[in-house]
Amino acid sequence: MNEDDSSKSLVQLGYNPLVEAGRLELGANTDNLARVTAEHKGEYEVMGINGTHRAAVTGRRMATAMGRDDYPAVGDWVVIKNDVDDAKVITDILPRQTTLHKKRGGRDESRLIAANIDVALIVESTDRDYSLNRFERYLVLAREGGVKPVIVLNKSDLYADGAMEASIAAIHERFGDVEVIATNTVTDAGLVQLTGYIQPGVTYCFVGSSGVGKSSLINKLLRQDSIATTEISEKTGRGMHTTTARQMYFTTTGGIIIDNPGSREVGVMGASSSKVGEVFDDIDDLVRACRFNNCSHTNEPGCAVQDALRTGTIDAARYANYVQLQKEIKHHEMTTYEKQQKSRKFGKFIKTAKATIGKRKAR
Repeated sequence: MNEDDSSKSLVQLGYNPLVEAGRLELGANTDNLARVTAEHKGEYEVMGINGTHRAAVTGRRMATAMGRDDYPAVGDWVVIKNDVDDAKVITDILPRQTTLHKKRGGRDESRLIAANIDVALIVESTDRDYSLNRFERYLVLAREGGVKPVIVLNKSDLYADGAMEASIAAIHERFGDVEVIATNTVTDAGLVQLTGYIQPGVTYCFVGSSGVGKSSLINKLLRQDSIATTEISEKTGRGMHTTTARQMYFTTTGGIIIDNPGSREVGVMGASSSKVGEVFDDIDDLVRACRFNNCSHTNEPGCAVQDALRTGTIDAARYANYVQLQKEIKHHEMTTYEKQQKSRKFGKFIKTAKATIGKRKAR
Protein backbone atom coordinates (compact mmCIF):
# COMPACT_ATOMS: atom_id res chain seq x y z
CA MET A 1 0.00 0.00 0.00
CA ASN A 2 1.23 3.49 -0.76
CA GLU A 3 2.59 5.23 2.35
CA ASP A 4 0.33 8.24 1.86
CA ASP A 5 -2.77 6.05 1.63
CA SER A 6 -3.42 5.87 5.39
CA SER A 7 -7.17 6.20 4.86
CA LYS A 8 -9.72 6.45 2.08
CA SER A 9 -13.42 6.95 1.61
CA LEU A 10 -15.49 3.79 1.25
CA VAL A 11 -16.12 4.58 -2.42
CA GLN A 12 -12.37 4.82 -3.05
CA LEU A 13 -12.05 1.38 -1.48
CA GLY A 14 -14.58 -0.09 -3.93
CA TYR A 15 -17.78 0.30 -1.92
CA ASN A 16 -20.86 -0.54 -4.01
CA PRO A 17 -24.55 -1.43 -3.50
CA LEU A 18 -23.74 -5.10 -2.86
CA VAL A 19 -21.29 -4.17 -0.09
CA GLU A 20 -23.93 -1.81 1.29
CA ALA A 21 -26.47 -4.65 1.36
CA GLY A 22 -24.00 -6.88 3.22
CA ARG A 23 -23.27 -4.16 5.74
CA LEU A 24 -26.97 -3.59 6.42
CA GLU A 25 -27.54 -7.32 6.77
CA LEU A 26 -24.93 -7.45 9.54
CA GLY A 27 -26.16 -4.21 11.10
CA ALA A 28 -22.68 -2.70 11.01
CA ASN A 29 -21.87 1.01 11.06
CA THR A 30 -19.72 2.48 8.29
CA ASP A 31 -17.20 3.57 10.95
CA ASN A 32 -16.59 -0.11 11.74
CA LEU A 33 -16.31 -1.16 8.10
CA ALA A 34 -12.89 -1.79 6.52
CA ARG A 35 -11.32 -3.56 3.59
CA VAL A 36 -8.46 -6.04 3.95
CA THR A 37 -5.47 -4.59 2.08
CA ALA A 38 -2.74 -7.03 3.14
CA GLU A 39 -2.35 -10.37 4.85
CA HIS A 40 0.45 -11.19 7.28
CA LYS A 41 1.10 -14.17 9.50
CA GLY A 42 -1.64 -14.15 12.12
CA GLU A 43 -2.96 -10.68 11.33
CA TYR A 44 -4.23 -8.39 8.59
CA GLU A 45 -3.89 -4.83 7.40
CA VAL A 46 -7.30 -3.19 7.04
CA MET A 47 -8.30 0.24 5.77
CA GLY A 48 -11.45 2.25 6.43
CA ILE A 49 -12.58 5.82 6.71
CA ASN A 50 -10.74 6.11 10.03
CA GLY A 51 -7.37 5.02 8.73
CA THR A 52 -5.25 1.91 8.35
CA HIS A 53 -4.91 -0.62 11.18
CA ARG A 54 -3.46 -4.01 12.01
CA ALA A 55 -6.19 -6.42 13.04
CA ALA A 56 -6.55 -10.07 14.05
CA VAL A 57 -9.58 -12.33 13.85
CA THR A 58 -11.43 -13.02 17.08
CA GLY A 59 -10.80 -16.24 18.98
CA ARG A 60 -14.44 -17.15 18.49
CA ARG A 61 -14.10 -16.92 14.73
CA MET A 62 -10.96 -19.05 14.76
CA ALA A 63 -12.72 -21.66 16.87
CA THR A 64 -15.67 -21.93 14.48
CA ALA A 65 -13.68 -21.74 11.22
CA MET A 66 -14.03 -24.87 9.11
CA GLY A 67 -11.34 -23.94 6.58
CA ARG A 68 -9.31 -21.20 4.93
CA ASP A 69 -12.38 -19.64 3.32
CA ASP A 70 -13.69 -18.78 6.79
CA TYR A 71 -10.75 -16.43 7.36
CA PRO A 72 -10.37 -13.00 5.75
CA ALA A 73 -8.53 -12.60 2.45
CA VAL A 74 -7.13 -9.55 0.70
CA GLY A 75 -10.08 -7.71 -0.86
CA ASP A 76 -12.57 -8.79 1.81
CA TRP A 77 -14.87 -6.26 3.46
CA VAL A 78 -14.84 -6.83 7.22
CA VAL A 79 -16.35 -5.44 10.42
CA ILE A 80 -13.78 -4.37 13.00
CA LYS A 81 -14.01 -3.26 16.59
CA ASN A 82 -11.68 -2.23 19.40
CA ASP A 83 -10.32 -4.94 21.67
CA VAL A 84 -8.14 -4.53 24.76
CA ASP A 85 -5.59 -1.70 24.56
CA ASP A 86 -7.42 -0.33 21.49
CA ALA A 87 -6.20 -3.25 19.36
CA LYS A 88 -8.47 -3.97 16.37
CA VAL A 89 -10.18 -7.30 15.87
CA ILE A 90 -12.20 -8.60 12.92
CA THR A 91 -15.61 -9.80 14.03
CA ASP A 92 -17.35 -10.46 10.70
CA ILE A 93 -16.69 -10.87 6.99
CA LEU A 94 -19.27 -9.42 4.60
CA PRO A 95 -20.65 -11.77 1.91
CA ARG A 96 -18.14 -12.06 -0.94
CA GLN A 97 -19.22 -10.94 -4.40
CA THR A 98 -16.44 -12.81 -6.21
CA THR A 99 -13.49 -15.00 -5.24
CA LEU A 100 -10.24 -16.27 -6.71
CA HIS A 101 -8.78 -19.59 -5.57
CA LYS A 102 -5.61 -21.48 -6.41
CA LYS A 103 -4.27 -24.91 -5.57
CA ARG A 104 -2.10 -25.08 -2.48
CA GLY A 105 1.38 -26.34 -3.36
CA GLY A 106 1.67 -30.12 -3.03
CA ARG A 107 -1.85 -30.51 -1.62
CA ASP A 108 -5.17 -31.63 -3.03
CA GLU A 109 -6.96 -28.55 -1.84
CA SER A 110 -7.58 -24.99 -2.97
CA ARG A 111 -6.85 -21.75 -1.16
CA LEU A 112 -8.70 -18.45 -1.32
CA ILE A 113 -6.18 -15.85 -2.49
CA ALA A 114 -8.37 -12.77 -2.94
CA ALA A 115 -12.00 -11.68 -2.73
CA ASN A 116 -14.32 -9.10 -4.29
CA ILE A 117 -12.26 -8.85 -7.48
CA ASP A 118 -13.79 -7.38 -10.61
CA VAL A 119 -11.07 -8.29 -13.11
CA ALA A 120 -8.28 -10.88 -13.09
CA LEU A 121 -5.33 -9.64 -15.18
CA ILE A 122 -3.62 -12.86 -16.28
CA VAL A 123 -0.03 -11.86 -17.04
CA GLU A 124 2.28 -14.15 -19.00
CA SER A 125 5.39 -13.67 -21.13
CA THR A 126 6.98 -15.76 -23.85
CA ASP A 127 10.24 -16.23 -21.89
CA ARG A 128 8.54 -18.05 -19.01
CA ASP A 129 6.09 -21.02 -19.00
CA TYR A 130 3.80 -19.52 -21.64
CA SER A 131 1.12 -21.85 -23.03
CA LEU A 132 -2.51 -21.71 -24.13
CA ASN A 133 -3.26 -24.60 -21.76
CA ARG A 134 -2.07 -22.47 -18.85
CA PHE A 135 -4.35 -19.62 -19.94
CA GLU A 136 -7.25 -22.06 -20.02
CA ARG A 137 -6.65 -22.98 -16.40
CA TYR A 138 -6.64 -19.34 -15.31
CA LEU A 139 -9.84 -18.72 -17.29
CA VAL A 140 -11.56 -21.61 -15.48
CA LEU A 141 -10.47 -20.30 -12.06
CA ALA A 142 -11.58 -16.74 -12.88
CA ARG A 143 -14.99 -17.75 -14.19
CA GLU A 144 -15.52 -20.17 -11.32
CA GLY A 145 -15.21 -17.22 -8.93
CA GLY A 146 -17.31 -14.84 -11.03
CA VAL A 147 -14.27 -12.75 -12.03
CA LYS A 148 -13.79 -11.27 -15.51
CA PRO A 149 -10.52 -12.55 -17.09
CA VAL A 150 -8.24 -10.33 -19.19
CA ILE A 151 -4.97 -11.59 -20.70
CA VAL A 152 -1.85 -9.41 -20.55
CA LEU A 153 1.06 -10.44 -22.80
CA ASN A 154 4.04 -8.73 -21.20
CA LYS A 155 7.61 -8.26 -22.50
CA SER A 156 6.33 -7.68 -26.02
CA ASP A 157 9.86 -6.73 -27.12
CA LEU A 158 10.85 -10.41 -26.92
CA TYR A 159 8.53 -11.28 -29.80
CA ALA A 160 9.91 -11.41 -33.33
CA ASP A 161 8.17 -9.42 -36.07
CA GLY A 162 4.61 -10.67 -36.43
CA ALA A 163 4.88 -13.13 -33.52
CA MET A 164 2.82 -10.98 -31.14
CA GLU A 165 0.00 -10.65 -33.67
CA ALA A 166 0.13 -14.43 -34.20
CA SER A 167 -0.06 -15.07 -30.44
CA ILE A 168 -3.06 -12.77 -30.04
CA ALA A 169 -4.77 -14.41 -33.01
CA ALA A 170 -4.17 -17.87 -31.48
CA ILE A 171 -5.65 -16.70 -28.17
CA HIS A 172 -8.78 -15.33 -29.87
CA GLU A 173 -9.14 -18.47 -31.97
CA ARG A 174 -9.04 -20.64 -28.85
CA PHE A 175 -10.83 -18.45 -26.32
CA GLY A 176 -13.13 -16.27 -28.37
CA ASP A 177 -13.54 -12.63 -27.42
CA VAL A 178 -11.38 -12.57 -24.27
CA GLU A 179 -9.59 -9.22 -24.06
CA VAL A 180 -5.81 -9.18 -24.71
CA ILE A 181 -3.41 -6.33 -23.88
CA ALA A 182 0.25 -6.40 -25.03
CA THR A 183 2.69 -4.53 -22.79
CA ASN A 184 6.39 -3.85 -22.30
CA THR A 185 7.78 -2.10 -19.21
CA VAL A 186 11.12 -1.43 -20.90
CA THR A 187 9.74 0.70 -23.74
CA ASP A 188 6.36 1.42 -22.07
CA ALA A 189 4.59 -0.02 -25.12
CA GLY A 190 0.96 -0.81 -24.29
CA LEU A 191 1.12 1.02 -20.95
CA VAL A 192 -1.29 3.71 -22.15
CA GLN A 193 -3.83 1.03 -23.06
CA LEU A 194 -3.38 -0.79 -19.73
CA THR A 195 -3.53 2.45 -17.71
CA GLY A 196 -6.72 3.46 -19.53
CA TYR A 197 -8.21 0.09 -18.71
CA ILE A 198 -7.84 0.62 -14.93
CA GLN A 199 -11.02 2.37 -13.76
CA PRO A 200 -11.71 4.16 -10.43
CA GLY A 201 -13.29 2.02 -7.71
CA VAL A 202 -12.73 -1.21 -9.69
CA THR A 203 -10.59 -4.00 -8.19
CA TYR A 204 -8.02 -5.76 -10.37
CA CYS A 205 -5.96 -8.78 -9.30
CA PHE A 206 -2.70 -9.57 -11.11
CA VAL A 207 -1.99 -13.31 -11.47
CA GLY A 208 0.59 -15.26 -13.44
CA SER A 209 3.90 -17.06 -13.23
CA SER A 210 6.91 -15.74 -11.35
CA GLY A 211 9.13 -13.51 -13.45
CA VAL A 212 6.55 -12.41 -16.02
CA GLY A 213 6.73 -8.80 -14.83
CA LYS A 214 3.58 -8.35 -12.75
CA SER A 215 5.34 -6.19 -10.14
CA SER A 216 7.02 -4.07 -12.80
CA LEU A 217 3.67 -3.47 -14.48
CA ILE A 218 2.07 -2.45 -11.20
CA ASN A 219 4.95 -0.07 -10.46
CA LYS A 220 4.29 1.57 -13.83
CA LEU A 221 0.59 1.91 -13.02
CA LEU A 222 1.39 3.39 -9.60
CA ARG A 223 4.03 5.69 -11.16
CA GLN A 224 6.49 4.77 -8.44
CA ASP A 225 8.57 1.80 -7.33
CA SER A 226 6.20 0.61 -4.58
CA ILE A 227 7.04 -3.06 -5.20
CA ALA A 228 10.62 -4.33 -5.05
CA THR A 229 12.07 -6.27 -7.96
CA THR A 230 15.44 -7.97 -7.98
CA GLU A 231 18.40 -6.74 -9.93
CA ILE A 232 18.36 -7.11 -13.70
CA SER A 233 19.32 -10.63 -14.77
CA GLU A 234 22.34 -10.85 -17.08
CA LYS A 235 20.71 -13.81 -18.81
CA THR A 236 17.27 -12.31 -19.49
CA GLY A 237 17.97 -8.60 -19.15
CA ARG A 238 14.97 -8.16 -16.88
CA GLY A 239 14.17 -7.86 -13.20
CA MET A 240 12.58 -10.83 -11.47
CA HIS A 241 9.31 -10.58 -9.57
CA THR A 242 9.85 -10.84 -5.81
CA THR A 243 6.29 -10.63 -4.45
CA THR A 244 5.88 -12.99 -1.49
CA ALA A 245 2.57 -11.73 -0.06
CA ARG A 246 -0.71 -10.38 -1.38
CA GLN A 247 -1.04 -6.62 -1.15
CA MET A 248 -3.54 -4.01 -2.27
CA TYR A 249 -2.42 -0.80 -3.98
CA PHE A 250 -4.22 2.30 -5.26
CA THR A 251 -3.42 4.10 -8.50
CA THR A 252 -3.47 7.88 -8.76
CA THR A 253 -6.58 7.57 -10.96
CA GLY A 254 -8.50 5.57 -8.32
CA GLY A 255 -7.96 2.01 -9.52
CA ILE A 256 -7.58 -0.75 -6.93
CA ILE A 257 -4.86 -3.32 -7.62
CA ILE A 258 -3.98 -6.55 -5.83
CA ASP A 259 -0.52 -7.99 -6.43
CA ASN A 260 -0.25 -11.74 -6.06
CA PRO A 261 2.79 -14.06 -5.75
CA GLY A 262 3.64 -16.03 -8.88
CA SER A 263 2.22 -19.53 -9.39
CA ARG A 264 4.36 -22.45 -10.48
CA GLU A 265 1.29 -24.56 -11.09
CA VAL A 266 -2.30 -23.61 -11.85
CA GLY A 267 -4.48 -26.32 -10.33
CA VAL A 268 -8.25 -26.08 -10.66
CA MET A 269 -9.08 -27.61 -7.28
CA GLY A 270 -12.53 -26.47 -6.18
CA ALA A 271 -13.65 -25.52 -9.69
CA SER A 272 -16.76 -27.10 -11.18
CA SER A 273 -17.25 -29.10 -14.37
CA SER A 274 -19.76 -26.48 -15.53
CA LYS A 275 -17.13 -23.72 -15.45
CA VAL A 276 -14.73 -25.91 -17.42
CA GLY A 277 -17.60 -26.35 -19.86
CA GLU A 278 -17.92 -22.57 -20.22
CA VAL A 279 -14.27 -22.24 -21.22
CA PHE A 280 -14.48 -25.30 -23.48
CA ASP A 281 -18.01 -24.65 -24.71
CA ASP A 282 -17.34 -26.13 -28.16
CA ILE A 283 -16.14 -29.42 -26.66
CA ASP A 284 -18.93 -29.42 -24.09
CA ASP A 285 -21.49 -29.15 -26.90
CA LEU A 286 -19.89 -32.12 -28.67
CA VAL A 287 -19.95 -34.20 -25.48
CA ARG A 288 -23.71 -33.64 -25.22
CA ALA A 289 -24.12 -34.58 -28.89
CA CYS A 290 -22.64 -38.08 -28.49
CA ARG A 291 -25.00 -40.99 -29.18
CA PHE A 292 -24.51 -42.50 -25.70
CA ASN A 293 -24.81 -40.57 -22.44
CA ASN A 294 -21.96 -42.56 -20.88
CA CYS A 295 -19.67 -42.17 -23.90
CA SER A 296 -15.98 -42.35 -22.94
CA HIS A 297 -15.03 -40.56 -26.19
CA THR A 298 -12.53 -43.26 -27.14
CA ASN A 299 -14.00 -45.83 -29.54
CA GLU A 300 -17.81 -45.78 -29.19
CA PRO A 301 -19.92 -45.46 -32.35
CA GLY A 302 -21.59 -42.07 -32.79
CA CYS A 303 -18.99 -40.23 -30.69
CA ALA A 304 -19.19 -36.58 -31.75
CA VAL A 305 -15.89 -35.79 -30.01
CA GLN A 306 -13.91 -38.42 -31.91
CA ASP A 307 -15.53 -37.32 -35.17
CA ALA A 308 -14.45 -33.73 -34.48
CA LEU A 309 -10.91 -34.83 -33.65
CA ARG A 310 -10.65 -36.83 -36.87
CA THR A 311 -11.86 -33.93 -39.00
CA GLY A 312 -9.77 -31.35 -37.14
CA THR A 313 -12.85 -29.42 -35.96
CA ILE A 314 -11.33 -29.30 -32.48
CA ASP A 315 -7.66 -29.13 -31.56
CA ALA A 316 -6.24 -32.34 -30.08
CA ALA A 317 -4.10 -30.47 -27.53
CA ARG A 318 -7.11 -28.41 -26.43
CA TYR A 319 -9.19 -31.56 -25.99
CA ALA A 320 -6.38 -33.20 -23.98
CA ASN A 321 -6.35 -30.20 -21.64
CA TYR A 322 -10.14 -30.40 -21.28
CA VAL A 323 -9.88 -34.08 -20.29
CA GLN A 324 -7.07 -33.35 -17.80
CA LEU A 325 -9.00 -30.52 -16.12
CA GLN A 326 -12.10 -32.69 -15.78
CA LYS A 327 -9.98 -35.45 -14.21
CA GLU A 328 -8.50 -33.00 -11.68
CA ILE A 329 -11.96 -31.77 -10.72
CA LYS A 330 -13.33 -35.31 -10.28
CA HIS A 331 -10.28 -36.27 -8.22
CA HIS A 332 -10.78 -33.25 -5.98
CA GLU A 333 -14.49 -33.98 -5.60
CA MET A 334 -13.72 -37.58 -4.67
CA THR A 335 -11.02 -36.54 -2.22
CA THR A 336 -13.39 -34.02 -0.62
CA TYR A 337 -16.10 -36.69 -0.33
CA GLU A 338 -13.67 -39.12 1.29
CA LYS A 339 -12.62 -36.44 3.78
CA GLN A 340 -16.26 -35.79 4.62
CA GLN A 341 -16.90 -39.50 5.10
CA LYS A 342 -13.88 -39.82 7.39
CA SER A 343 -15.07 -36.78 9.34
CA ARG A 344 -18.54 -38.33 9.75
CA LYS A 345 -17.07 -41.66 10.87
CA PHE A 346 -14.82 -39.91 13.38
CA GLY A 347 -17.80 -37.91 14.65
CA LYS A 348 -19.80 -41.12 15.14
CA PHE A 349 -16.82 -42.68 16.93
CA ILE A 350 -16.59 -39.75 19.35
CA LYS A 351 -20.35 -39.87 19.97
CA THR A 352 -20.24 -43.63 20.64
CA ALA A 353 -17.18 -43.30 22.86
CA LYS A 354 -18.83 -40.57 24.95
CA ALA A 355 -21.97 -42.68 25.31
CA THR A 356 -19.89 -45.68 26.44
CA ILE A 357 -17.99 -43.58 28.97
CA GLY A 358 -21.29 -42.19 30.26
CA LYS A 359 -22.67 -45.70 30.81
CA ARG A 360 -19.55 -46.78 32.68
CA LYS A 361 -19.75 -43.77 34.97
CA ALA A 362 -23.41 -44.49 35.65
CA ARG A 363 -22.46 -47.94 36.94
